[in-house]
Amino acid sequence: MNDDFEIRPLDLLDPSREPAARDWIGVHAAAQRDIFGERGSVWTLEEVQGFVRGADKKRVARAAWSDGQVVGALEVHLPLRDNQHAAMLWLSVLPSARGRGVGSGLLAEAERLAAEHERSTLMAETEWVQGGRDVAEDFATGHGFVVAQTVLRSEQALPADRATLRGAVEGPGAEDYAFESFVDEMPEAWLDDRAVLQQRMSTDAPSDDLDIAEEDWDADRLRASNARAAASGRRVIETVARHMPSGRLVGFTTVSVSAGEPELAYQQDTLVLTEHRGHGLGLRLKAANALRLMDELPEVTAVRTWNAASNEHMLAVNRQLGYTVDGYSREWQKLTVAGE
Repeated sequence: MNDDFEIRPLDLLDPSREPAARDWIGVHAAAQRDIFGERGSVWTLEEVQGFVRGADKKRVARAAWSDGQVVGALEVHLPLRDNQHAAMLWLSVLPSARGRGVGSGLLAEAERLAAEHERSTLMAETEWVQGGRDVAEDFATGHGFVVAQTVLRSEQALPADRATLRGAVEGPGAEDYAFESFVDEMPEAWLDDRAVLQQRMSTDAPSDDLDIAEEDWDADRLRASNARAAASGRRVIETVARHMPSGRLVGFTTVSVSAGEPELAYQQDTLVLTEHRGHGLGLRLKAANALRLMDELPEVTAVRTWNAASNEHMLAVNRQLGYTVDGYSREWQKLTVAGE
């Protein structure tokens, strides 16, 4: 409790609390717009509710109220299936309410919740626009967080040149591989191989100093994740690379499009198994997926992606495909003694 604001629990799935939940998601959106203007990345409430319903993470929400208005928003993500030492924080303060201790109050509540659930590593993210600075840096360092990874935010304008994309897909050097795509519903026959690829995302993609361990994926978990995306109104387009001699899927790339922003596609994961690298599959996958995206969802005018600054190979692929950097983010973490 604070004389100026009060932090209260918020059930994002309670229909009677929907107005407050929409104000809560609005605080996150306002924080994004304060950084990137209309190019901020915004979740819809329906998408967040889909995550809350998932079984692989417990998500606890808090709202900071002042004079009957939601001025701060917090969600603590608590993995239940893997990385059970970690708590991921999503914390935003309404720009007009900053400087009043709202962020510090919400962070103290997040740390209390993490300790209650015996989590020893806190993780959070800050962002800033190209040419600007990370205004949250002093807040993060002042509360004991250190930088674990720096990430570049980039965009590819669409439509892109189809001949260039086709040339990237069909160039020499990948004769043993075929590229297959789906829209919205992943073929059941893919699930086992795709679960392996999803699990390898947690070990093969650069993690720098992040305190994360290998995730645990199987066909059922992947099927449930796909169902949540569909229920939230997201469109999904994915391309995989199949190794023809073995018949196995060895790489994939996925984009999704929110019902709230039908003109913007979000690049999700891209991975090529380490043992199949050296054939330009990352470039080919993303080029093939861009072609399918333009065919299926021509209203999309840009693809937005995030890549670790240390991921030099994928950043080079992005440059070949015409991506330009427009922002940055930092992944911060704080190691604690669980329960204290």
